[in-house]
Amino acid sequence: MTLFTKSRRGKLTFLPALAILAAVFILNGVTEPNSLKMFALKGLISTYLALMFLAVAQTIVVFAGDIDLSVGAILGLVNVIVVTIMDSMGGGLSSVLLAIAAGLSVGAACGLLNGLLVVRLRLQAIVATFASSIVFAGCALWVMPVAGVPAPAIFWRAYGAKFLGVPVVFLIAIGLLGLIAYLVRTKLILQILTVGDDQKAAYQSGLPVTAIRIKGYIMCGVFAALAALCITGDTASGDPNVGAAITLNSVAATVLGGTALAGGSGSMLGSVFGALAIGLINSLVFFLGTPSEWQNLAQGLTILVALMIGIFVSRRVQS
Repeated sequence: MTLFTKSRRGKLTFLPALAILAAVFILNGVTEPNSLKMFALKGLISTYLALMFLAVAQTIVVFAGDIDLSVGAILGLVNVIVVTIMDSMGGGLSSVLLAIAAGLSVGAACGLLNGLLVVRLRLQAIVATFASSIVFAGCALWVMPVAGVPAPAIFWRAYGAKFLGVPVVFLIAIGLLGLIAYLVRTKLILQILTVGDDQKAAYQSGLPVTAIRIKGYIMCGVFAALAALCITGDTASGDPNVGAAITLNSVAATVLGGTALAGGSGSMLGSVFGALAIGLINSLVFFLGTPSEWQNLAQGLTILVALMIGIFVSRRVQS
């Protein structure tokens, strides 16, 4: 296993996503040259870093042939819990560290619940995680009924700051790539891919399929919590509905990155490229001067075309 997670046929599945990302990046530069400047790139990474983490979260469960439609709701729940803890404890460094630990724990607990529902109770993943998303969203509204509670300055200033002249968001993105490079070399990810490739054969070979799939959901929850920390730093506030529209984007980024929804093959790196491509597509639609009432339609159609191209190219490459 390498950073460039390969499919069952040995092809680099992230290449179509990388090509689409490069093409959309060039189009952004042509339509708006300022989009290639450092401040614009920092804004892009800052805005879509949460989607990058969430796409990786989705990819992990999809590797096993599962899916998680609650990642956006987990993001929203962790967001309001983190902001509430920091706000109630004065917003100092100790409160920030405690809030981060609590947020990651909540994300892991949500992932564990999803894993038990899907694997232990044998509910359909798409149905179980959709139902749990409603529960998580309800909990988020209970924690913070009204959006807009500000995050402490120490948190969002650190997120938007520079370290040794390099924007912190760039360092986080590099850290994400490093984490991916580590994870794809772990035994657990290889086992998750094996389960997704052929669950029956994995079980007959002695792999603890149930435990592996549950661990995949726990990892998904943790990455969703990391995404929540990023979106908290970007928006500098708590909002129980902040993750409502991001779940399907995480699925789109995963598919665009070359991961098969049937499981068994794909690339976490490709999902990161897919998330960035979606962000650049949204920017491109804006730069082209699309009227506001048509922007959602234009963005959706463009992402759909990108998905179709990515899937077509992936199939040709694998064949």
